[in-house]
Amino acid sequence: MKKILYLFILPVFFACHQNNVIPKPKALLSLEYPTHTYQLDTFPHFIFEKSVWAQTERISDQKINLNYPQMKAKVYLTYKPVKHNLIALLRDAEKFTYEHTVKADEIITRDFVNPKKRVYATLNYVTGNAASQVQFHITDSLHHFVDGSLYFYALPNYDSIMPAVKYLEKDINHLLETFTWKNNSKVKN
Repeated sequence: MKKILYLFILPVFFACHQNNVIPKPKALLSLEYPTHTYQLDTFPHFIFEKSVWAQTERISDQKINLNYPQMKAKVYLTYKPVKHNLIALLRDAEKFTYEHTVKADEIITRDFVNPKKRVYATLNYVTGNAASQVQFHITDSLHHFVDGSLYFYALPNYDSIMPAVKYLEKDINHLLETFTWKNNSKVKN
């Protein structure tokens, strides 16, 4: 009986008794995104440089989406003509941004002004578990208005999507920096 017991206990003892104990290193998330590369894209009312990684989805002359399938993200752009309603358009854009305050930790606003191109924009960064982390609007203050927002196809967990948000913020900043109204055309009444 002792021999049988030794046959079972001895292998267990020797299997557990090894001197090469190696601690597991702490795991760090390693995300690699492509280098920011841009190309000029023309739309009915405006022109800007967009990421080569973004797929353009032209819904209509007024609605354009920039899809980032690798990140499960989309930038929605909507054009609206200004017809004596600039204050209402600005109020609606601001209201849309501040609807996120329920889930947002903070909303940081940055203005972008390029008087030579008649491009006046406001960019809102939303931190926290809000549905949209970046919202912006662009106008020439006379004829044109564009509002935009970034959404991810995932439950809003800011800690998880923050690296992707930071990556896409650079693309949105570049969009604003290169934005030009097409032929600075006026809207037909």
